[in-house]
Amino acid sequence: MSIVLGRIDYRLLHGIVATMWAPQSGAQRVMVIDDKVANDPVIKESMRLGKPAGMACSIITLETAVKNFKAGKYDSHKVFVVCENPETFLALQEQAGQKIPRIVVGITRNNKTEGTPVSSRASIKDDQKPVYKKLIENGTKVDVQFTTTDKAEPLESKISL
Repeated sequence: MSIVLGRIDYRLLHGIVATMWAPQSGAQRVMVIDDKVANDPVIKESMRLGKPAGMACSIITLETAVKNFKAGKYDSHKVFVVCENPETFLALQEQAGQKIPRIVVGITRNNKTEGTPVSSRASIKDDQKPVYKKLIENGTKVDVQFTTTDKAEPLESKISL
């Protein structure tokens, strides 16, 4: 089973993710993949406190995620992955052989000052365009959507890849 949904959100695990996206995903596990957070015990523990009720929570590095997916650790799980950038999802596809049915671009860091805006909360940097293109070519649907109640808009309708 493994990954059922991915979300790009620089804030990682927070209110909207925990109360809207995680429950809607149908996942049993929310997985934050971020090297910095995974290696900072204080941030990691505070983020863990915000995990959705009834869901397992992993906050791990990309290296650990790839190793665990390759080893089949999550084969019997439905996993909702949250990370800050599309490169992480491409690594999961190419290095761990993961199928990712859908990625939601929620909110990006410096969304007003860097890249091409795709919403009022997200922008795509020029060097990320080929990454998104590859994700889509690999069969992943990529939408721009902040909350679950907002209309999902295909990334390709917002930006030329």
